[in-house]
Amino acid sequence: MASAAAATVTLGGKGAALSPAAVYALSSGLASPTIDASAQKPLSTRTPSPQETPASLGATLAALAPAESRAAAAVLLNKLLLTASDSASALVTAATAARLAESLDVAAALPLGSRDEAAVAAASAPVAVALAALIDCCAAPLARVADAVAALSCEAARGDAAAFDVPASGDGLSSKDEADVAADIKMLVFGSKLVGSAGGAPAPAAATFAKVPTVNGIFREAVRALHARVRIELNAPVKLGKRDARETGEGKEEALVVLATQLARAVQAMCKLSVARARLCMESITDAELREKLTGGVSIDDLKGMLDRVMIDSDAVSVLKGVYNQLLKFRDFLAWEAAVAMAVIEGDSSIEKPQTGLDNEVGSSAEKPQAGGDKAKADKKSKKKKTLGKGTSAVLMLLRDHVTNGSATASVNSALVAEWGTSLSLLFDPKCSGLESLVEKVKEIVESNEVRRLPKIPKGTRDFGKEQMAIRERAFSIITSVFKMHGATALDTPVFELRETLMGKYGEDSKLIYDLADQGGELCSLRYDLTVPFARYVAMNNISALKRYQIAKVYRRDNPSKGRYREFYQCDFDIAGVYEPMEPDFEVIKVLTELLNQLDIGTYEIKLNHRKLLDGMLEICGVPAQKFRTVCSSIDKLDKQTFEQVKKELVDEKGISNETADEIGNLVKTRGPPLEVLLELRKEGSKFMQNEGLVVALNELEILFKALEKANALDRIVFDLSLARGLDYYTGVIYEAVFKGSTQVGSIAAGGRYDNLVGMFSGKQIPAVGVSLGIERVFAIMEQQEKERNEMIRATETEVLVSILGKDLTLAAELVSELWSAGIKAEFKLTARVTNHIKYALQSGIPWMVLVGESELQKGSVKLKDVKANQEEEVDRKDFVQELKKRLSKP
Repeated sequence: MASAAAATVTLGGKGAALSPAAVYALSSGLASPTIDASAQKPLSTRTPSPQETPASLGATLAALAPAESRAAAAVLLNKLLLTASDSASALVTAATAARLAESLDVAAALPLGSRDEAAVAAASAPVAVALAALIDCCAAPLARVADAVAALSCEAARGDAAAFDVPASGDGLSSKDEADVAADIKMLVFGSKLVGSAGGAPAPAAATFAKVPTVNGIFREAVRALHARVRIELNAPVKLGKRDARETGEGKEEALVVLATQLARAVQAMCKLSVARARLCMESITDAELREKLTGGVSIDDLKGMLDRVMIDSDAVSVLKGVYNQLLKFRDFLAWEAAVAMAVIEGDSSIEKPQTGLDNEVGSSAEKPQAGGDKAKADKKSKKKKTLGKGTSAVLMLLRDHVTNGSATASVNSALVAEWGTSLSLLFDPKCSGLESLVEKVKEIVESNEVRRLPKIPKGTRDFGKEQMAIRERAFSIITSVFKMHGATALDTPVFELRETLMGKYGEDSKLIYDLADQGGELCSLRYDLTVPFARYVAMNNISALKRYQIAKVYRRDNPSKGRYREFYQCDFDIAGVYEPMEPDFEVIKVLTELLNQLDIGTYEIKLNHRKLLDGMLEICGVPAQKFRTVCSSIDKLDKQTFEQVKKELVDEKGISNETADEIGNLVKTRGPPLEVLLELRKEGSKFMQNEGLVVALNELEILFKALEKANALDRIVFDLSLARGLDYYTGVIYEAVFKGSTQVGSIAAGGRYDNLVGMFSGKQIPAVGVSLGIERVFAIMEQQEKERNEMIRATETEVLVSILGKDLTLAAELVSELWSAGIKAEFKLTARVTNHIKYALQSGIPWMVLVGESELQKGSVKLKDVKANQEEEVDRKDFVQELKKRLSKP
């Protein structure tokens, strides 16, 4: 490791951080500590006042090995320095710091020189943190090494690379670490003629290698989790006087034990898989005696009880030491597997061995010329042999050079393989300088081979080509004009919000919020919709009334499907403020009908309901009030699932009785023309007229339906009691537009009234109502319509192509600039072939061309060509702009 190779490790420096590698270097004697000058200043020079050693620290010192004691001393010294710098009142004596730095021995620094020092020692759990740092330092490089060894074993056992065909992460079918491991190993074996060469590996081999992405991925995840915690514990100062030190220290130990035991479980699985791969490699050795001896060189029995012994130890230090010893055992298993794989490859005459001194760099296919007439024979011979992957070739060379010191390999025997195993185990120790080279080489192989993969975009996202963008821009123009026609003003908000702003607003859909890594001291999330940011804006700026529109991207951690994306545009129209009953609700729904009519997407319907109607209906059915929202989330699925499926969810998952679920089912089946359904619900004897909330909702709906009828918008509305809209913030009318054409996209717009959302941020209730157009689904419909019409989609609005029949850029610049100055959209093209100009104009849909060749230059004229009519007319050079303006009907 880079830190481990340093002569000194500076502690307490401003902006510096103590790393696990530095702790390992100090514990191993590879580096010595020095205190940063800035950290010396806060230290007290007063005479130490000996304190009683904290029980948690004193009880563990006797059980520590010298290296572990040095690591604990380094951690404690760093904690004391950090605490002294962080708090002006913290009493840390220079004498204690000097003794620790000089001896790097906790016992030599005892008794501690002040109450604050004793509190830091008790609160920081230095022994547990030090042991966790040693575990971290040893485990981190093994994550890369394990992938490289698995790839080498895959070559030796003639495995199949199909085992590493793991779906990309982010699609809900695999974890990121699992997908990354699979991709890295595929890069290591890239170009191999061994892997998968026999039409697929035998079943046992296929099953064994198929486990590698999952198990190695879990190991990576456990290593990363421990590493994150260790870095915090190494570099966070102790806050004195705010918490009980003893309890704080025990909490840190418990957290580290939990993460370390998770790592231990992952290591156990890694050990078993390593042994299984080694045995697969041995099966390909033809020498029975050698195979038998190698099989006896590793035993799965060594794993028995190992994990139990780690888990049952009662104190944190014992558990952490057990995990560390288990990690060392894993290193031995991994080294033995690598040695066996090397032996198989070295002993197989059908495999072409990479040679030191040849160009074996990853991605290079060049070969060095050979001397004399042997070249042709050597080339012919090498073609008959199987080659390793470019990555595994480089890894094999590094391992072989380490175990042989660059000398030629003698005949392979069991003693030699055992010797290799011991040597490789030492290589995998952070103390060995060669480990860093190996890890960096594996990283370089994986990253340099990335160029061989076609780049991809995350699932649930899209690129949009020029034709698609033309459709989008046309749609956005229509949408914006409708919004502005109703007096809405534009608004934009940040693409990410504070996490606290978004949480608690979306009900069960909150799990779909994308959280961002905390890199700026704030917990942030990508916006889920545009409504909550709008409410936050209204509250933050103390606005009492606002009619706004916003067109922007939102993000949802959802499973992608046709018409459903993780990044997509929403077009929102909202009205906030106090108005007459149903006044803004009417306008928002009218806007929605105008949008869908002007976009000309075809047949659609707008399902409409009222949240108070839903709540009253659930109350009638006997649903407890605290379950209204979760039951609504289930009802909202009725457009995608049968009632039997929804009923099963209500009964099995949400604790609703069968009878209540059946009553709900009978009521939610009600749908039809708004005024007819309204009349049915209000007839004499109806349960809906016996509930105060229901009566209020029905009266509001009557006002709304009559207004929509007068505005010729009611024919598109369907009163549907199954519409629930699962979002928590809706309080009144809710609606959802559904496309009824052949393209299956589901809901294309939705919205409703949310009277309490602004008040969640400011305490001041500002009623609001809005609608959101799911423009991505609308685009899908429009794109399909364009395909069915078989019409050319113009990606540009170019009106004139200036075609210079030659290479005269100066002439082109002069002519096209005159057109641009006149407000004419123009392009220019330089080529002597007139057919190329015409072909480009036809493909781009450009209606007019200005053709200039030698004859036109001599005459002082240009040719105007009507591309569609295929007619040309020669005009004077000085008049061509005015002539084009006439033909384009420009003022």
